[in-house]
Order: sequence, then C-alpha cells, then structure tokens
Amino acid sequence: MRIAACLFLILSGFSCLAQDLDFPDFRSKKDNFSKIREQDIRNDVASFALAALDESIGKAQLQTVPVKDFGPDFMSFQDDNIQVIIRTGIFNPKKHKLMLQEAHLLRIDGKPYYGGVIGQSPHTTIESVTVLVGKDTVPIPATAWFDLYDPKFSFNEGGATRTRNAVYLSNDKHTFYIYMLNIDNGGVEYTWVIRDKQYLRRIVDFGFLKQ
Repeated sequence: MRIAACLFLILSGFSCLAQDLDFPDFRSKKDNFSKIREQDIRNDVASFALAALDESIGKAQLQTVPVKDFGPDFMSFQDDNIQVIIRTGIFNPKKHKLMLQEAHLLRIDGKPYYGGVIGQSPHTTIESVTVLVGKDTVPIPATAWFDLYDPKFSFNEGGATRTRNAVYLSNDKHTFYIYMLNIDNGGVEYTWVIRDKQYLRRIVDFGFLKQ
C-alpha cells in the first residue's frame, strides 16, 4: 500500500509543487521521522509510515486495533482495551489570523500548517483526539494536533470504502501508534505515540515528492 501511495504522489503532485516554489515554506521538520532517536519507536514506525520506506525492509506488520466506525467528521478504533476517537470540524477563516503573501497562505495563527493544499485555506480541522486505555483516559494535548488540517478518514476504491489510517500496537503492547495519512496535494502523514497510558510525542512528515 505504501509503495502504491508513493507512486500516486509522484504522478500527481508535480504541478502542485511547481506552483508553490516561489513562496517560503515555514513547515518545521523537527517532528519528522528522520528526527526520531528512540530505536524501538523508529523500528515500529518504519513498518507502516511512508516517510520510513528506506528503513521498512524486513519490518513485520504490527498488529492493529480494528476500525469501529467512521463518518464525514469522525473515526473510531476499538478493541478490548483501547478506544480511539478522532473528530473534525469546519475550518472558518474568519476565526483565525491568516498570514498571506499574494493571496498565498503561509501561516495560520502565526504557525505553519500541515495538510490540505499548501497556500490555500484548509477545509477541516481536528477538533479532538480521545484515547482510552482500559478505563483510563489518556490526555492528548492540543499541541499534538492544532496545526494539522484536512485529515482523510476514508476513500473509495473499486466501489469499496477503505481507509489509510490505523492504530498500530507495538509487539510488547506498551506502545501504540495512532496513524493518519492524506496522500492529496503532496501528502502528509502524522502519528501520535502513546506509551503506558501517556502521550509521548507526535511524528509529522510531508512533501513526499521532494528530493
């Protein structure tokens, strides 16, 4: 699936990149996969993330938490121990401070943004990420998702509805990864890492066409 998605990006993204070359890109790489130092997390993420294709050889597929339900503005995963619910809302430009250069959007509320069409206002926001492990709620700070826009919950393939998102379980079951992928407009993927009922970090990669 990851190789097919990369091919799709190569074939469809050049025009999108070309029109943005004359504008600054403020997106930070501090949360990229390449910056991960914890080897166990790096190995796990390499088994599913597009940004980690170079390190994916020999990595076995991790066990997943089943998708429970999804709709236009939510998606949920659930097994006997873990429940994850992601909800979205409508992006209202009037409620945000937009930094523009010749009508090209550079920042939202003073921050770079990830997802959607670079240079244009996004359509949807992430409103909340709810995580329960057993009976305990794992707080996910707004800083984990406030600058991530236009998540995709599903797509149609051959008349069937599918998703590129998943919740992956580490082999030792101490860590799990909430993963979302949007291959539109250059591609962006983000992963939230939960370990022992605590939010640990996020991983954000983008611009898979750029060399």
